[in-house]
Amino acid sequence: MAVPVSKHELQIAIQTNYNTLLKEIISISSDSAMQKELEGHSKGTMMSINNLLAYLIGWGELVLKWNRKKDNNEPVDFPDTGYKWNELGKLAMKFYKDYEQDDFMTLQEKLDKTVREILTVIDKKSNNELYETTWYEKWTMGRMIQFNTASPYNNARGRIRKWKKQKE
Repeated sequence: MAVPVSKHELQIAIQTNYNTLLKEIISISSDSAMQKELEGHSKGTMMSINNLLAYLIGWGELVLKWNRKKDNNEPVDFPDTGYKWNELGKLAMKFYKDYEQDDFMTLQEKLDKTVREILTVIDKKSNNELYETTWYEKWTMGRMIQFNTASPYNNARGRIRKWKKQKE
């Protein structure tokens, strides 16, 4: 799928990539989802499917937080308070920890809720706000949302498919 360049394309990319990811997730058992058998987001680490969902939820929640702060004219710490762009592995580990008490079903529900909320944010924005105005450094809001939703959903699907093939 091409990189979205409009509000409509962004909505379709998120919905398509998320729905494709869901098709992979639904066939995973809760027990399998807890096993740390996937390559982690930090070099040399392993993660579980639960960790992967926590990662997607964490980034989705950041997208929502960035938008709330921007809408309220508050300063935004990108990527998050206490983290720099060169510390994304450390941020991934924070996401794993943030959601470590949640079971597989709860994580799926939280991810679904986060995706719906992001789509609601997008729906309320104009194409100009999303793609014709610089939002963070050289990036538009639409591109920043895409970097942290549609693209990671596609990446997560690939990780899960690879993991499933290894288990066959």
